[in-house]
Amino acid sequence: MCLGIPMQVVEINGFNARCQAKGVERDINLFMLQHDMPVAGEYVMVHVGYALQKMTEQDAQTTWELLDEIANAQANEPF
Repeated sequence: MCLGIPMQVVEINGFNARCQAKGVERDINLFMLQHDMPVAGEYVMVHVGYALQKMTEQDAQTTWELLDEIANAQANEPF
């Protein structure tokens, strides 16, 4: 299973962006979005260091809520 993480673009330098999510910042490659480049403040879906698509803030928030629910459910399961 592949997992994409929503992140907010903080700064862009060419095809590289500094993005953040939940207090964590990462350098992300924007090459796959070269025909629809995001701007600072927008949200992108990130997988293995590459932004795959732009997304709305609401979609990013909903995704994080679902990911948090999954993490909490797994944390409460017995081994």
